[in-house]
Amino acid sequence: MGWRRTSRAGTRRGSRPRTPPGPLFRRLATAAAALCLVAVLPVGTAGAAGPADGYAFAADARRVDAADGTAAAARLTAGATYRSSLGRDSTAYYGIDLDGASDAYVSVTAVPRSGGEVVAVDGVRVSLRDADGGSCSLDTATFGAARSPRPVTAWARREITPGATRCQEPGHYYLAVERVRPQDSAPGAWDLELTAVSEPGLRRAAATTAPGTWDSATPVPLTGDPAPRRAGAGFAGAAPLSQGAWRTEARPGQTLYYEVPLDWGRRLHATAELGGSDGRSGYATAALSLALHNPVRGQVDSAATGYTGRRATVGIGPVPPVDHANRYAVTTEQRAMRFAGSYYLVVHLAEQLAERFGDGPFEVVLRVQVTGRARTGPAYAGEPVPRGVFEATDDVLRAAAPEATGGGGADGDPAMRVVAVGGIGAGSVLLAGLGVWTVVARRRGA
Repeated sequence: MGWRRTSRAGTRRGSRPRTPPGPLFRRLATAAAALCLVAVLPVGTAGAAGPADGYAFAADARRVDAADGTAAAARLTAGATYRSSLGRDSTAYYGIDLDGASDAYVSVTAVPRSGGEVVAVDGVRVSLRDADGGSCSLDTATFGAARSPRPVTAWARREITPGATRCQEPGHYYLAVERVRPQDSAPGAWDLELTAVSEPGLRRAAATTAPGTWDSATPVPLTGDPAPRRAGAGFAGAAPLSQGAWRTEARPGQTLYYEVPLDWGRRLHATAELGGSDGRSGYATAALSLALHNPVRGQVDSAATGYTGRRATVGIGPVPPVDHANRYAVTTEQRAMRFAGSYYLVVHLAEQLAERFGDGPFEVVLRVQVTGRARTGPAYAGEPVPRGVFEATDDVLRAAAPEATGGGGADGDPAMRVVAVGGIGAGSVLLAGLGVWTVVARRRGA
């Protein structure tokens, strides 16, 4: 239905009624406004849920139904991220096809519903099995002493190892996911995020023994005032960090995600601090936890500390320098430091913290130290899937640089300044173009 603008003078005779903006015009106007809005949002806010919204699943995660047996198991593909769910009393099965030359890794992040009850020894168990049911690997991740519902991540591995006989052949494999203590678990389903990664073999034979001794001394603690840096709410949206001291705020029950790029030969030490509670007293078990995960989300190390209302600190590392041969080590921590790429620091404040010390928010400070000399990595015989997963890429290094993260927003990040200027510029140009279009249309309709 047409419309017309009236005035006290009325509508001129012979003029045609002016038509309203069409659907295309409205869509373009919306896009222009969105470009301008995104350009001025701080880093970590555009296109991702904040920590207060719970775990932020990858935006491109594919929905996949878990099967209760191997026959109907949905196929996973290297390089993809998936969303699924896990019931209390069931085992969820997924299939994956593997070649006979590449190592394969599948991570599973289980996300229980917030506000529910969990027990310390409950969590998620992940195993990878060959077509005959033989086990390639087994890993578990539990909630720990705090008994606080939070995302927990376990990983499965198929490794091509000289002299090994199991899980070395190409073919179809199965991932099995289950709860560690289903009899003590809450009845509701848990959400799952799954990732699959393929690592090619090396072009030339390399060491098959772990590196010798390394400097395991704790570095001198960083001092100075921490700079603000908003956290991510999941692995996919983890906020990049470099060496330095960084602060944010969190509430009980929140889990914070940060990304630290590590090149070959580099190693990491990190601490997390929980600020004081303004005079309240009491005790919360394992109120602050800190974990380090490698580029395929496998856990390297974790630690937790109780809280009495005074500033509390928990630390991990220093871990061994990143080395391809670490995969042949005895200890779990060293074996996990087998690739370069983005490592993840995961901070959790226990829900029970609120019972004694209120809802917060509480100040959280991360102090990150990266040491060791960067060196050239191994020559892979092909490309990992996804590409670049085992590199400290230039994009991540730029985003994590101190000048990029100092203000936690576009003003401090050269890359984000380009996005901001480009976004505002593109939005402004588009809006200006729409304005011209509107004027021309009106003149034609006059």
